[in-house]
Amino acid sequence: MKFRFFTLLLWVVSISICAQSRMDYSDSTRLDHPFAKDPSVIEFKGRFLMYYSIPGGVPDQSPNAAEVNGWGVGIAESKDLLHWVKVGELPQTQAVEKNGIAAPGARVIDGVVHLFYQTYGQGAKDSICHATSVDGVQFVKDAANPVYHPTKMAWSVGRAIDAEVTVMPDRIMMYFATRDPQMHKQIIGAASAPRHAKLTRGDWTDVSVDLPTLTPELPWEHICTEAPSVVEHDGFYYLFYAGGWNNEPQQIGVARSHDGIHFTRLSDEPLLTNGAKGSWNSSESGHPGVLQVGNRTFLFFQGNDDGGKTYHLSKVEIGWRQGRPYVIPDSSGATASPSTK
Repeated sequence: MKFRFFTLLLWVVSISICAQSRMDYSDSTRLDHPFAKDPSVIEFKGRFLMYYSIPGGVPDQSPNAAEVNGWGVGIAESKDLLHWVKVGELPQTQAVEKNGIAAPGARVIDGVVHLFYQTYGQGAKDSICHATSVDGVQFVKDAANPVYHPTKMAWSVGRAIDAEVTVMPDRIMMYFATRDPQMHKQIIGAASAPRHAKLTRGDWTDVSVDLPTLTPELPWEHICTEAPSVVEHDGFYYLFYAGGWNNEPQQIGVARSHDGIHFTRLSDEPLLTNGAKGSWNSSESGHPGVLQVGNRTFLFFQGNDDGGKTYHLSKVEIGWRQGRPYVIPDSSGATASPSTK
């Protein structure tokens, strides 16, 4: 009997370890099922922080629905990039946020967390807001919100969502998704601000005035390129982006640039595809968020297997070979330690 008991115990422990082997984070605080999208991860003051979108409460599914107005932004922390705990939300306190906020993009700039996020539910008028934090959890909203939407791009309707910024030696670049004037195609554009600007309204200048940074061209992209996430590696800038609408399936591609403005795709195929039938991300692998930890690169993304009823967040580690990124096999459970700075 003892032998059978310990065999059973080892089997249970083995299952538990396997279940922990892939990063799997979601948020059930607003609904009665897991739902978290649009990950953006930073390393800050000895821990990792992840910002993500959470849906508005549904009266039949959430006791807090009456307190929640539209989409919101959640915050989770981790010590190893594998296990995450929710530590807060970004409150909706400004008039421009009344219909909801979503798609956060975080960067640490000169020791301060800058969070960019979109308004929600305003169609062609959705735009980018800005907040700052010295601890990564409690934020001060920019009084000028919204701080940016494109104004000079004839190919854009003037909408801006999915913003993320990248710090360059002489400037700060903002990459975002927009729509064509007919609100049909989803396209990626760019803006820039001086390196030491406050990053508020008036600091941003449209960059991709004549042509988009990236527009859907490949069969797997359908009519949507969105969710840009840009990192520098060995003197080049790499744009990780989502192609296709959610669950079309959405998949992740990559393009490269020498100046952060003009990008060329590295392949006609996705870098990260949706999973095979029966896998947790069979419906999509979408909305990338890239984090560099020392000399390692991690790609965070959203996925599900039920056509979008639920959403989970996970990651893979990216390797580099001859100037090209690739997904390291079986790296979804990889861990890392934050610096102590």
